[in-house]
Amino acid sequence: MDIRHAEARDLARMMALYEHARRFMAEHGNPNQWGPTRWPPEDLLRRDIAQGNSYLCVQGDRIVGTFFFAMGPDIEPTYRRIEDGAWQDPSPYGVVHRLAGDGSVRGTGAFCLDWAYRQCGHLRVDTHGDNRVLQSLLGKLGFVHCGTIYVEEDPYPRLAYEKS
Repeated sequence: MDIRHAEARDLARMMALYEHARRFMAEHGNPNQWGPTRWPPEDLLRRDIAQGNSYLCVQGDRIVGTFFFAMGPDIEPTYRRIEDGAWQDPSPYGVVHRLAGDGSVRGTGAFCLDWAYRQCGHLRVDTHGDNRVLQSLLGKLGFVHCGTIYVEEDPYPRLAYEKS
């Protein structure tokens, strides 16, 4: 597998990946993370692509996964406030959001997260409390649960993880 920047021509495939991810999450006990809002919206993905923060996981000539990645000091404003815990490392960090795959290649999520971690050496991720699949993966990859954060998109709290 390889990682590359997403381009505008990839948008239809990205939308299909997110549709698959919404169905998968709903089938695995997590219907509220992206389902009710049909998250993420196309305009956000277009902005991510334009800003160079949208990535694809490619197997051969097939796009099998997608995610948002950015890094820098205090890169994620919603991470400034954390409840029921604390971040372990105050240094600049990378963040992964909107990780999705089509399920055709085992290990796609781990590959994407490992790639992002190698870019910065300090990575933060959050997920819905019902997203047991991602929580399990984060634990296997050495991420530590640090507390709870809140996003603007919906009222559900998110479990915050960090690896540094």
